[in-house]
Amino acid sequence: MTGDTAPGRRRVGLDNYGLFPLDLSPMATLEWAAARGADGVAFSGLTPEWQARTGEDALKDLRAFAGACGMYLEWGGAQHIPRDMTTWARRDLFGVNEWAARGAAAVGASVVRSCSGGLMRWNAANPCTELLLRETASALRPQAPMLRDYGVTLAVETHFEFTSFELLRLFDMCGAEPGDWIGVCLDTMNLLTMIEDPVRASARLLPWVVSTHVKDGGVLPSPGGIVTFPAPIGEGVIDLRAIIRLLDDLPRAVHLSVEDHGGSFEVPIRDEEFLSRFPDVDRAELNAVLELARRSEAKADCRPVDRDAWPALCESRLAEDLAALRAMAGPRPAPAPAGAPEA
Repeated sequence: MTGDTAPGRRRVGLDNYGLFPLDLSPMATLEWAAARGADGVAFSGLTPEWQARTGEDALKDLRAFAGACGMYLEWGGAQHIPRDMTTWARRDLFGVNEWAARGAAAVGASVVRSCSGGLMRWNAANPCTELLLRETASALRPQAPMLRDYGVTLAVETHFEFTSFELLRLFDMCGAEPGDWIGVCLDTMNLLTMIEDPVRASARLLPWVVSTHVKDGGVLPSPGGIVTFPAPIGEGVIDLRAIIRLLDDLPRAVHLSVEDHGGSFEVPIRDEEFLSRFPDVDRAELNAVLELARRSEAKADCRPVDRDAWPALCESRLAEDLAALRAMAGPRPAPAPAGAPEA
């Protein structure tokens, strides 16, 4: 389940989530991406309507189109918290994840993204994080043989369920090792919402990263703490170049998939009780996030876009994001000759 390590142009594509307002079919999404020079598409999920209409023949067509264009594909639809995130009733996720893994294998993808929802700790009445970690580990461990059989890695997104520290504990509880059946889909902006410095958190998770949602972002002060939000690639305050350099140290090539969308997230860090639900976030990490807030305030164009405004912007902004990330990423460095001193 490891990728190539040869030097060359870094592969830059997009995640399909930002195009949801267009209600495109999976094939139309792939065609949209190809027409704009994308190297691939991470289908991190399909709407329920398109999921129901995407059968085996459609998956074969996606694989054939991507192969003919030399594009990568990644898949989604998996989940990791074995609960209904609204009612908190227990759920058996094996069938859900086997369906996602089968789809990934059908399109020739080695990565299937997992996301269960999140923002649980924003409501103190919800189950505590430690309980959900234990339940997640218990649910995922029996899935390891199935995922290996399909040749896919379950990529748990850095979303709003668990921090980077908690993901590392989850992998330990699963008895997993990097490069096997479970890993990370690194969303570079979501880390801000979980009160983590994106570069520090990326370094913590680095051995586990198998896919990305490359997303710039900003942080602004709010009455209760801070507001986090996506920003156009290169116009936010996340050091994406530093994160890309970290990814170059991996023994496998990781695709750079742009994700972008409207909206913002209130993070009430002035509430000490709320902050206590992030026990691993120390003063240094918090100060790093607050420094990013100061930088965001100084950038007049670093402001959130309302979700209602996103449908009218999504095509132009994603096309601009792709171009900006291609320019930022550049070529992958060639590996140093054996015995050469490190730079």
